[in-house]
Amino acid sequence: MPDGRTGGTARAFELLEPLVQAATVRVHAAPDGYAPHGTGPTWGSGFFIAPGWVLTCAHVVGEGGAAVRLVGRELGITFSSGAYGTTGTVTGRVECVLPERLEERRPARRALWDLPDLALVRVLAPITHACVRLTDRGRPRLDEVAYFGCTEDLGAPEITGRTTRLRGTAAAGAALRLGDDDEIEPGMSGGPVVDLARGEVVGVVKARRHNGGGGLAVSVVQLRTLPLAATGQVGLYRRVMQAHDLYHYDQHLSDRGSRSTWTDVHDELPARELPHEGRRRLTAAERTTLCGLLAELPPPRSSEDVRALVEAARGEEPDPGLPAPLSWRDGLGMLHDPPGGSGEAAAMLRYATDVSVADHREPPSPGADEELWDWVRATAERLWRPLRRELGERHERGLAQRDRRRRARADRHPHGHTRPSGALPQGPSVLLEAWAHGWEDVYDWRVSVLYGPAHPGRLTPVDSGVRATRAGLAEALRVPLAEAFRRCDTHDAAALLEVAVAPELFGLPVDTWTVAGRTPLGVQRPVVFRYPAGTGGAIPTDDEADHRRADRWTRVQAGPLADERADCDRGRPRTPAPEWLDALPDNTVPVHCRAADAEPTRGSLYGVRDAGYGVAVTRRPPDDPAADCAPFHRGLREELTEAARGAPLPVRLQALRARAHGADPDAYWADGMALVWEDPARALPEDEPLQGDL
Repeated sequence: MPDGRTGGTARAFELLEPLVQAATVRVHAAPDGYAPHGTGPTWGSGFFIAPGWVLTCAHVVGEGGAAVRLVGRELGITFSSGAYGTTGTVTGRVECVLPERLEERRPARRALWDLPDLALVRVLAPITHACVRLTDRGRPRLDEVAYFGCTEDLGAPEITGRTTRLRGTAAAGAALRLGDDDEIEPGMSGGPVVDLARGEVVGVVKARRHNGGGGLAVSVVQLRTLPLAATGQVGLYRRVMQAHDLYHYDQHLSDRGSRSTWTDVHDELPARELPHEGRRRLTAAERTTLCGLLAELPPPRSSEDVRALVEAARGEEPDPGLPAPLSWRDGLGMLHDPPGGSGEAAAMLRYATDVSVADHREPPSPGADEELWDWVRATAERLWRPLRRELGERHERGLAQRDRRRRARADRHPHGHTRPSGALPQGPSVLLEAWAHGWEDVYDWRVSVLYGPAHPGRLTPVDSGVRATRAGLAEALRVPLAEAFRRCDTHDAAALLEVAVAPELFGLPVDTWTVAGRTPLGVQRPVVFRYPAGTGGAIPTDDEADHRRADRWTRVQAGPLADERADCDRGRPRTPAPEWLDALPDNTVPVHCRAADAEPTRGSLYGVRDAGYGVAVTRRPPDDPAADCAPFHRGLREELTEAARGAPLPVRLQALRARAHGADPDAYWADGMALVWEDPARALPEDEPLQGDL
């Protein structure tokens, strides 16, 4: 890089180079016990992000061709943390790759692997090593960076670094474009990309350009797409990031050794801000301490809990386009550059205050939340007095609100149950909307977060698209749905998926789609269908219809439930008359078996809706056109009798899908069954559908 571009870049590189080199590794075949350690060709590079965890590219660990299995593969890791007293080669095992579908679908030879093209490797022996400092920002700044990796310029493998500049982003921020100031060598794939202005790793080297210097890197924020945890478990992302923050916190507090830590070096980096701005930002030591104290707490209940605290501290809704924040540290990354010039320090201290009085998913370690508040109070002493007073009042108010919430829960659930067994969670849900293109067999779609009864009418879009074929909807929606689930799932419940489509699309096999792993959506979480809002499919809104819907919804929720065949008469198809539907008892659940010899008409399904029935059952046509629908009706009647009331039906249907997925013959009758669930407390948006390309 030319020296005249910026004087600070050379100094920043000089300070950060030894720290990055100490944490960067060479990836190669696993040692076999006979060959000298570290021998064999280089597959690529990687770097330690937490004790015992190496991050690299999936295509690096995929060396050897399509026949090689990625997850579980063992490989060799050669590292040289001379400043930390350890050098050698160890064996690592691939814990997971992103995207997960790479295990079944590899790219052609010499083709780019699908983004995010990441692999997380677990070291199989306890070793002492250095770790990089990862950014917490959702989007990196387009500034000077350095990239590191294994090269053989002088005939032997060594870790080297080069400087360039970020030139932009691609793939909705998942990829970073590296400038062409220097060339990326093949062995550098999987190495870290370091922001020289802020002293933090922002990316992983992925590819080089064939006709010159520069290339692509993967944003480290894509780590948030690691596989979701099972209900009640701490996910891999949260485990690794907690270990990352505690490592740097311990390094900062330790009096052993005289080598500079990442925190020390941050204070020495050339200043990129005006002198008066320093008072409005936390120092490097304060940031390290805050991240460490947050890591001592239990992880947040859900992504939306983090976003709510960020909004309260920032003073405005955070950017909905950022990946879901899964840890407390991710919330800090959303507080940079707050509006109105209030300063990052104030926003982060407000956020930390709110976290200290939050209802955690489990009791924190004794004194951990008080220690966080003590630190906030001490740190605020160097700031202006009005902020100190505001934080004190905020803390007292938060404690009082937390006590009231706990007392209210104890009064409602004296035996400790936070919600009735089998009932749906009342928090945010994922809303999928799809609209047909008239006579064309293509669909526009939108995925959103629907906030539910606590915030009536509030909706945050996640992603949208146009002109997807019916067969291609599952693949087009895989990534947007995964991101929406990360935002809505809590530690004890998977979020509800609400599919708002025209009744003729109630046969979409959404319950069979897969988002992560091989488990179908309908087994992972409750899935319900809804009638579309907006033009064309709007529900009648006259007073009489409103009262009828409310009465029938309340009656069905109270039970007992009665089923009624709405589109067949002992296997013979029929279209129910409106007056017949109107006359059914309020506790009726209309059933559409979708007889194989005649698709139910649009009118019959809309007729059930217009008659005020908010709960109905339907199913996809069976594979065998001659199949009798009697087992379906018999099994459903037994299920409704056991459920007794409407509230448990979405979760009971999920359990039925799980039994069928597990090859339980007694649940096969429920194959393809879907639940229509028009909950009046979860109003849909009334805006117009997408109209496709202009």
